[in-house]
This record gives sequence, structure tokens and C-alpha cells, in this order.
Amino acid sequence: MAGKRQRTAPAPGFLFVAGNPALDFVNTRPMLRAQPTELLKDFADVLRWFVAAQFLDRTSSAKFRKRWADSPEALASLRQLLGFREQLRRQILALESQKAVSKKTLSYLNRLLAGHPLPARLVLFKGTLRREHRFQPRKPEDLLAPLLHAAAEMFTSFDPRRLRQCESCFLHFHDTTKNTARRWCSMKLCGNRAKVAKYAARHR
Repeated sequence: MAGKRQRTAPAPGFLFVAGNPALDFVNTRPMLRAQPTELLKDFADVLRWFVAAQFLDRTSSAKFRKRWADSPEALASLRQLLGFREQLRRQILALESQKAVSKKTLSYLNRLLAGHPLPARLVLFKGTLRREHRFQPRKPEDLLAPLLHAAAEMFTSFDPRRLRQCESCFLHFHDTTKNTARRWCSMKLCGNRAKVAKYAARHR
């Protein structure tokens, strides 16, 4: 499972700047021109995101889409994934406000984790053993599994005091800088735009 790699923009419309796939999934409804903008409008968008997140390869995604596109199961999965995203967003906002993870959220996540296991295996990588999750979805509802496990990893390993929102577009991210001074989702995007705007304002 590709959980810890931080990427910029591997596919049009999607950003991977949060430091965790579950947090990146929350960012699929960003604020653009001061309005929430939905990037996952249908099941095909979801699969495109899963490819960009490296949970699925393009071949597997194409086969999965052909098998399930426009099915009631795909529609139900889309609704479940978006519902999970918004539940996760509410908890992230609470953590950013220095509130603890609620018992309701824990109960919700534990119930879903029990119903969506993610098999793991030990693999030898450059002489070192490591655990690797195997994600092989058989039906649309299985897509929730890697996001659940990424969320569990985030809640158990991230310092909630380092969860931030970009000062420009309000995307969420985990600040790993030494001085906890990160302000932007990406210096190449919002950070650069802010610098340009600040420079222009000084020279008007």
C-alpha cells in the first residue's frame, strides 16, 4: 500500500501533499474560488484517484471499471466513500481545533475496520523484512479498506498538533517541518502564488 510517499500532482485535478492517503482523500473536495469543489463526481473519478494514489494500477482499474461501472454496487460504494470522507473531515477539523478523537468516530472506524480487513504479508526488500499490505478489491465496497487503514495509521502515528490547513486553499496536511512553520499545501502552488501576490502588493 502506498501510504507514506508524498507526491505533488500525479494526475490532473488531484494533489498528494498531505503525507497520508486518507488525508489526501479528504482533500478531494478542496476550496476553489472560495467554494467547495467536488473532484469525485462519479465512480470513474474514484478509480482515477485510486490509480493516482497508487492503490491500483491502470490495468486493474480499467478491468474494475468495466466490471462495475454504472452498477448499483458502484453507486453505493461512491456514496459510502464520500460519507466516510466527510466523517473523516469533521474529525480532522476537530483535531486541528485541539479536540480529541471522539468516541463516536472510534466506534465508527472500528466497525468499518472489522468489515474491511486489508491482508498483509512479509516481504524481503533489500535485505530487510517489511510488512506489505495487499489490496486486491473484488467488489466496489472493498475500496474502503486502504483508506480505513490509512486513517487508522494517521490517528495513531500523527501528532494532531501538526495537522494544518493551507492558508490559501484550505487543503489539510501533516506538518513535518522541524519548526512546524509550514503554511501552504505546496510551495509550488499556493506558496508561490502567495509570494507573487505579496511581491505585487509591495510594488503597487
